[in-house]
Amino acid sequence: MRHTTWLIAVTCLTALMACGQQPPAKKKPNILFVITDDQSFPYASAYGTPGVRTPVFDAVAASGVLFNNAFAAAPQCSPSRAALLTGRNIWQLEEAGTHSSYFPKKFPVFTALLDSAGYKTGYTGKAWGPGNWKDAGWKNNPVGVAYNQHTIVPPYKTISNIDYSANFKAFYQQKQADQPFFFWVGTHEPHRAYTKGSGGDTGAVHLPAFLPDDAVIKNDLRDYAEEIAWADAQIGKIIDFLREKGELENTLIVLTSDNGMPFPSAKATLMEYGTHVPLAVSWKGVIEGGRRTDELVGLIDLAPTFLQAAGVAGMPQISGKSLLPLLTQQTDTARNAYVLTGMERHSASRPDNVGYPSRAIRTADYLFVLNCKPDRWPAGDPPPASEAPSPSPDIKPVGRGYHDIDDPSPSKSFLITHKNEWPQLFHQGFEKRPAELLYDVRNDPGCTKNLAADPAFDSVRHALRSQLQEMLTQQGDPRMTDNGDIFESYPRFGTMRNFPGFKKKGEYNPAYQHADH
Repeated sequence: MRHTTWLIAVTCLTALMACGQQPPAKKKPNILFVITDDQSFPYASAYGTPGVRTPVFDAVAASGVLFNNAFAAAPQCSPSRAALLTGRNIWQLEEAGTHSSYFPKKFPVFTALLDSAGYKTGYTGKAWGPGNWKDAGWKNNPVGVAYNQHTIVPPYKTISNIDYSANFKAFYQQKQADQPFFFWVGTHEPHRAYTKGSGGDTGAVHLPAFLPDDAVIKNDLRDYAEEIAWADAQIGKIIDFLREKGELENTLIVLTSDNGMPFPSAKATLMEYGTHVPLAVSWKGVIEGGRRTDELVGLIDLAPTFLQAAGVAGMPQISGKSLLPLLTQQTDTARNAYVLTGMERHSASRPDNVGYPSRAIRTADYLFVLNCKPDRWPAGDPPPASEAPSPSPDIKPVGRGYHDIDDPSPSKSFLITHKNEWPQLFHQGFEKRPAELLYDVRNDPGCTKNLAADPAFDSVRHALRSQLQEMLTQQGDPRMTDNGDIFESYPRFGTMRNFPGFKKKGEYNPAYQHADH
């Protein structure tokens, strides 16, 4: 009876919000949102992946819905997180659509709307970032108020010392009785660097097809999996606390990641392991457990989902669509049979501080990628034959190059050193790519065989390119107009390297600014 009552309530909620009305007063749900840093699908044991231990993620999935096809809006931290907060794609976010820039205050975020509706909001760990929110006019990080005062001694020096669970308890103790909360847990794991050997040197490992079958790579993946397991255990402590407080029955829990794994051909690419992320959602009494879905969803769908669950009016002009109808097994004719992803600049990796702009459409069967500047090096420029001294201490030398792949990375170093032994995998990860890429992701999830030049797939390629360009044009993507280079002008507040041309940290590049900017 209780389950039926909640389903009726959510059904009414959906209908009311579709008409722009607010639902009748009832107890608002708490929302616990957990976002790990750089965790690709399928690196959670709920997916049957060997060598990964995520019992907490698995338990949430078992009590709710496990998503097989969830996608971050971008394959890098700050654009992905900005898209999630606003429900918009990165090409709709100006500076926030590129990495380590500003987050314009004019874009509404769901956390502020929840706060205005009476929710206690806050976060621990990594919120929106990296980037500069203070000078963009925000009082706090766009996620909310930070709770990072409690620390621990981690098992390895590469794991964050932030005590996520203690900070959540501090947050919880500050809220008023019966006040609903939204809390964002942003684990720093499994972002690089890793402690070598922390995951051991034996045991099962999930080896994607784009990485060499070598002990160095496998050990790197084991260390990666160890950090995923650590983050999972910390989240378990928070859920246990909610259970002790009697809050679990009224808490919507969402576990996911901001983008894919920091390995060649993954993070900072629109290939499958760059944007395809784990996602599990539970809400006892509202969402029927034990379900697994192949529906294509984006993390930009979470903003309207949270607002609808809380009975808060949605944000205008967003691209995300609430997942509540899907979660509660209602008919959802508004869902698309595809997701869109995009990328602009990731790091200071090329002359003049330009990026590697690309857009993609992912269907159930195919991934089509449009590389807007195929003349550029996708993983960043290779190291120069000789290197001039940096002009200032703030400008780092270029070094080994390919900086869109995180350092230090044993897998990156291995592929560079052994590129003659693994030429195809090196080419895929580091060398220039054609303007169009097409992958049969059902049979080639590692995206190792580009079908774009195969005449047998011409109709598929043309249809996906047309659909992608149509949607980008509808959403006002500057890359579909004559203003695409505006993305190259946006400031970067992270590391700048000694490539030729523009290299001023935190400043707009005047060569790419239009008069109307």
